[in-house]
Amino acid sequence: MSGERDRLPDRLELVRTTETFDQHTAPAGLRRAHRVAAGVWARLVVHTGEVRFVFEDDTDRPRTVGAGQHVVIPPQRPHHVEFPGPATLAIEFYRPPANEPGPVPGQESTGLTGGDPVPDH
Repeated sequence: MSGERDRLPDRLELVRTTETFDQHTAPAGLRRAHRVAAGVWARLVVHTGEVRFVFEDDTDRPRTVGAGQHVVIPPQRPHHVEFPGPATLAIEFYRPPANEPGPVPGQESTGLTGGDPVPDH
């Protein structure tokens, strides 16, 4: 993945990186529709293998993200991840500088907390 849509906005700070997940250890919430919290951007980084990344408002165009590639996830845009085979990935969370409001650490994504699933349309 490359291009302007895969760049984070300027002035964001890395606040947390998840542990490395694989097709067996990824939380179930990542595999179903979920969203990143308001004010938070995420970057899904694939270390090995490849995953399929799907924005729920663009399901006809899943993105294949391979080792060494990433996809940028804007705040509150519903999405999910699929594992067609073995892969490892981590998710980085970014937010505006600390003097600007943002979510409580650990609550950056509903896919990691298991709460606030995205309703079916």
